[in-house]
Amino acid sequence: MPDFYKYHGLGNDYLVLEPARFEGPPTPEAIRLICDRNRGLGSDGILWGPAPLKAKQRAAATPGVRIYNPDGSEGEKSGNGLRIFARHLWARRLVESPAFAIDTIGGRVQARVLDRTGGRIRIGMGRVRFESAAIPWSGPPREALGKRLNLGGETLILNGATLGNPHCVVFVEEPSEALARRLGPLLETHPLFPNRTNVQFAQALDPHRLKIEIWERGAGHTLASGSSSCAAAAVACRLGLCRSPVTVEMPGGALRIEIDRAYHVAMEGEVQAVGNGRFAAEFLRALGLRRARRG
Repeated sequence: MPDFYKYHGLGNDYLVLEPARFEGPPTPEAIRLICDRNRGLGSDGILWGPAPLKAKQRAAATPGVRIYNPDGSEGEKSGNGLRIFARHLWARRLVESPAFAIDTIGGRVQARVLDRTGGRIRIGMGRVRFESAAIPWSGPPREALGKRLNLGGETLILNGATLGNPHCVVFVEEPSEALARRLGPLLETHPLFPNRTNVQFAQALDPHRLKIEIWERGAGHTLASGSSSCAAAAVACRLGLCRSPVTVEMPGGALRIEIDRAYHVAMEGEVQAVGNGRFAAEFLRALGLRRARRG
């Protein structure tokens, strides 16, 4: 049985580690080493599942997943990660129907496999909220739109949103990787965001197309992000810059985002399998992981 399975969604790559394979979950130090692209396997994160998150979910037989960032921190939701995890469940025959739920610490999502192989997945990501307390933003309760902030020698207009994880959307004349790398870290760790934040630098190309560059909390600049696409599209619709459906273009590719009047969002996009394998014995020791004994 493999120790890990690797997939990517538009260049955003994840490793799936199944809890049944190991005696316990990886530590933050082990996660950082596994995700290291020079000393480990290299990954934008680790998906630890399927595993129940709560006792009541065991009875419901709903697969759960924990989402770990390359810096060892835990994320509430990841759109690309959830598409990947849905494909993994389908490929491993751990679900019986092409439509099923997945539990995360950021809430339950609804997945649907759209083709036989699982190469295209739709995820109902839940409802986007814009209230500052829900995101969270510091300060008095308010709608987190149109916040002016001087940062890095520039005046930025910040727009906040949450799908169970925090986002900050900044509309600019031309999103670029250089801009994301320069201002993304400053925004991610700004005191306005007590739980840090994901950052999207966005440009509305037309009413149904959005271009973004992403600085991901705990991961840095990334080629694509599903939850970032959902948040940016929802903010664009809220501000009247776009309307559903919105194709969100990123360096790694595009996702189709649908948004209803109550700001429930659904994301559709591709997932590709890369491979699977076993950790070398010395690497397993360095990680502090032990394979579970077969009963």
